[in-house]
Amino acid sequence: MKIIMPNSKAFLFFLFLLNISILFGQEIVTAGKYLEIVSETYSGIRDYEANLAIRSGNSEMTGTVSHLSPSFLRIDFTRPADQVIVFNGELLTIYLPEFRAVLNQTVSQTRRPGATGASLASSQGLSLLRRNYAPSFVTGPNPEPLDSNSREQVVKLRLIRQSVSEGFREIILSINNDTKLIRRIEGRTIADGEVRFDFTNVKTNQGIPEQRFIYDSPASANMYNNFLFRDSD
Repeated sequence: MKIIMPNSKAFLFFLFLLNISILFGQEIVTAGKYLEIVSETYSGIRDYEANLAIRSGNSEMTGTVSHLSPSFLRIDFTRPADQVIVFNGELLTIYLPEFRAVLNQTVSQTRRPGATGASLASSQGLSLLRRNYAPSFVTGPNPEPLDSNSREQVVKLRLIRQSVSEGFREIILSINNDTKLIRRIEGRTIADGEVRFDFTNVKTNQGIPEQRFIYDSPASANMYNNFLFRDSD
């Protein structure tokens, strides 16, 4: 039986066309597009609760964070024990049990905080990131280990600030590729300090009520109002 070999040039040209059609048939996900997908995920989250670990230099804080859209945030710390941070969209309250002090700060629309801390892990926080930071992949769009010795896989985005008003020069978001939820936030401050926020055991849309963000301070605590600035300043 005679075997008919295909014309090599025609065959290679066919393979080239096939590869081109496959390439253009797949959507290329850029870092900006990936950040948009993550932001869309958080826009569908009304509330969440998670374990939170904050590391700054050699110090580490742990606790539970609760968020209710659009801007309610509460952190109940286990380390330091009994410390609390609550923000209800208008009033920031910090309880420092070591000093038996409650710090209150009224926050107007013009004084709203920028991209800082745990508030980034929200639809509102991600909107600020997309507006004020330029994203790129740390190594590429494929999942990689969270740490060098970790089995946990994440997609890492590097965000470089475009506005001098932002508190972080650079932010690295580590994102669970399956859930599109933020696993870790690493920020480099203006003073070149590094802060890390780890979110674990995240539970979404649990029906958290607004009452959780009302804080009853201990009767023995000293009250300090507008400790950051006067709202009229």
